[in-house]
Amino acid sequence: MIIDVHSHAWKYPDHFSDDFRQQARRSKAGVEMDLTVTYDDYRRRAPDDTVTIVFGGKARLSGLWVNDDYVAQYVAVDADRLIGFLSIDPTQAGWQEELQRGHQELGLRGIKLMPMYAGFRPDESQLDPLWEYASEHHLPVLLHTGTTFVSQGPLETTLPRHIDPVAMRFPEVRIIMAHLGHPYEGEAVVTARKHPYVYCDLSALYYRPFQLYHSLMLVQEYGVWDKVLFGTDYPFTTINSTLEGLRNLNQMLAGTALPRLNMAAIETLIYRDSLKLLGLDER
Repeated sequence: MIIDVHSHAWKYPDHFSDDFRQQARRSKAGVEMDLTVTYDDYRRRAPDDTVTIVFGGKARLSGLWVNDDYVAQYVAVDADRLIGFLSIDPTQAGWQEELQRGHQELGLRGIKLMPMYAGFRPDESQLDPLWEYASEHHLPVLLHTGTTFVSQGPLETTLPRHIDPVAMRFPEVRIIMAHLGHPYEGEAVVTARKHPYVYCDLSALYYRPFQLYHSLMLVQEYGVWDKVLFGTDYPFTTINSTLEGLRNLNQMLAGTALPRLNMAAIETLIYRDSLKLLGLDER
C-alpha cells in the first residue's frame, strides 16, 4: 500500500484570485497551468490501494482560499481511502474557531499551514494555541516549506529552520515539512534528524531530477531515510509519475563516478506506513 501524504482538493479557478492565477504562469514557462482537481483523475493515475491525505489551503495574502467544508465533502466520496486535513490562515480573524470546527464538527484529522503564502512564521508566539491544540488532540501538521512563484509571499517565513523552535516547545506534535524544504533541503534534513516526530515529504520534486538526486543524497548521507514520506502534490504531479521519477534517478548517473542512491531505501520510502508514524492508522 502507498500512502500519499500530500494531495490537494479545490475548485479551479473558483478558489483562486486572478492575481494568483496570473503569477502561477511563472511556474511553467509563462503558461497558465490547469490545476483542475477531480478524484476520478487522481485514481486513474494511482495504484488501487493508495490511501491519500487531502487538504485545500487558506492564504488570504496570496489569493487562495478553500473552505474546509469543501475538503470534507471531497474525502466523504471515498472515506476508506481518503483522510482530510483542515486549513487555517492565522493572520485572519476567527482562525481558532475554524480550527476547532474543522476538527470537531467536520472530522478532519490534521492541519495544513501555508506560512509563506499567508505571511506568517510558524514559530511566532501567537500561534502557540494552534500547536497546543494539535498536541492535545494528536493532530499532525503539514506545512509548506520552500519556494513559490507568488511575489508577495515572504521567503523568510518558509525556511525549515523555523520548525526547530516549534518542535522544541511542542515535541509531541507530528510535523511534516512539505517538498523537503526545496530549495532549502539541507535545513529540512538536519531539522528532521534532530526531532523524533519531525518529517519531510518529497512531493513535487521528481521533475527536477538532478536536484532531487542531491536532496536524497543529503538524506542518505545524514542517515534519515526513515524521516522522509511519500507525497505527490496532486494536481501538480501524480503518483505514477512520481514513482517513475524516483525509480529512475540513478539512471542519469550512468558513465559517472557519482555515488548512487540506495534504491532499496527508496522502495521502503515508497511503501512507508506514514499513517502509523503520524498517528492516523486507526481509520
